[in-house]
Amino acid sequence: MQRLMALLIGASVLWGGWWFIGSSGVKTAFEAWFDDRHAAGWVADYADLSVQGFPNRFDTTLTDLHLADPGTAWAWQAPFLQLLALSYQPNHVIAVFPPEHLLASPTEKIRITSADTRASLKVDASTRLALNKANLVADTLTLTQENGDATSMTALRAAIERAEGTEATYRIGLNATDLSLPANLRRLLGASDSLPRTFSALQADLTATFSRPWDLTALETNRPQPTALTLTLAEARWGDLEIAIAGKLAVSEGVPEGQITFKAKNWREILTMAQASGALPESLAKQAEGVLDMLARASGNPNTLDLPLDLKSGYVFVGPIPVAPAPKIILR
Repeated sequence: MQRLMALLIGASVLWGGWWFIGSSGVKTAFEAWFDDRHAAGWVADYADLSVQGFPNRFDTTLTDLHLADPGTAWAWQAPFLQLLALSYQPNHVIAVFPPEHLLASPTEKIRITSADTRASLKVDASTRLALNKANLVADTLTLTQENGDATSMTALRAAIERAEGTEATYRIGLNATDLSLPANLRRLLGASDSLPRTFSALQADLTATFSRPWDLTALETNRPQPTALTLTLAEARWGDLEIAIAGKLAVSEGVPEGQITFKAKNWREILTMAQASGALPESLAKQAEGVLDMLARASGNPNTLDLPLDLKSGYVFVGPIPVAPAPKIILR
């Protein structure tokens, strides 16, 4: 019994020593990262940095956090951020976000509020901390622009996981519940008053290959760029309108090439919205409606459009006819 007690005491002392060494290392690593950002010209400040959780956790809390990258003009402010990890699995982190924080892009400042926002992040056990998998859960989420316009949803679920055996290919999923658009965006889309306040469905499932892995350099320098996209399904349902998109694209310097299938239910109302928003000139509306009506009837249902689109040479083609410039896919 004495030997057993001595063994337990010795193990406890060793484990306690490991925790204090490990927690000190975690704190030092955060301090060094912020110092490096300062040296790179960032704004990277916090009021306090603490590590708690003895004996089984490394729970890091930063308060009054302010990050700004002058190279990309992205910035983030938060009253606190908590990063929670088991001491024996420090590469798997749970992030707890505050009820309100501020995100600024080169074009907009957005105030983010939610009842609860948490993220889970698992990275490779290496100095670059390459992403292995992550997910985000946010409830009662609202994104408010400076002019007061707000986008809201009752729940947002997002997940990303690196494909096995690859360095930079990831499967990405997104699901927004009860998405409500601000009035200015509804006007830009040409949405009629008959459309409901919220989407009944908005989800996407895609696989993306990037120019390099998502790791610390993606935050510190520039973003990995997509080189290939396989869209299993992107789907939106808004009242009687339904849109589904699937396809496969190769991307070079932001220009996509490949084929996607665009399926739309009640497509005439979508065409009316495009005209009301100014995206489709009135002079082309009748012509477009005639062509699309012919294509819809050929597919067997005049109210549903099932349209293959080719993206090549920087344009979107319907058959041999270029109908619009292809969108550039570049992450800033």
